Amino acid sequence: MFRKLFRKMHLLNGPETVQEVDVQRYCGTWYEIAAIPSRQQNRCTNTKAEYTLAPGGGKVLVRNSCRRGGREASIRATAVPVPGSGNARLIVTFFRFIKADYWIVGLADDYSWALVSNPDRSRCWLLSRTPYPDEAAYARMIGLLQEKRIDTARLVRTKHG
Repeated sequence: MFRKLFRKMHLLNGPETVQEVDVQRYCGTWYEIAAIPSRQQNRCTNTKAEYTLAPGGGKVLVRNSCRRGGREASIRATAVPVPGSGNARLIVTFFRFIKADYWIVGLADDYSWALVSNPDRSRCWLLSRTPYPDEAAYARMIGLLQEKRIDTARLVRTKHG
């Protein structure tokens, strides 16, 4: 009971998402530029996410990968947009039972970059269609995250190359 109430509070007080996401345009390869890293991301470089619309629509197939210790590590998941969210809120399921909220809180008009967080702002990913976005775009992303009260001091730039 307490857990459900706590979750609802976070959902209500979480960062504002973008109004609408065209899932088909959002699909493709995204390079992680910076993140508030999880334990699973320790020592990762060349981190990227690949999104593919599942046959029949409605779901997005996700493949996250990185290089760790000279080898590629990857994980697969399924993302489902939350009804009524304009596709800006996704429930991502790993291993069929681990669920996570992914909220798109910033998105370039041309879909060249995206900002993803979670309801309690403890996680954040800066994504770009290229591993090396220009510094003006990066500064704009940081500014938007700060407006949404996401702690940008915790961000770690992702190494590519």
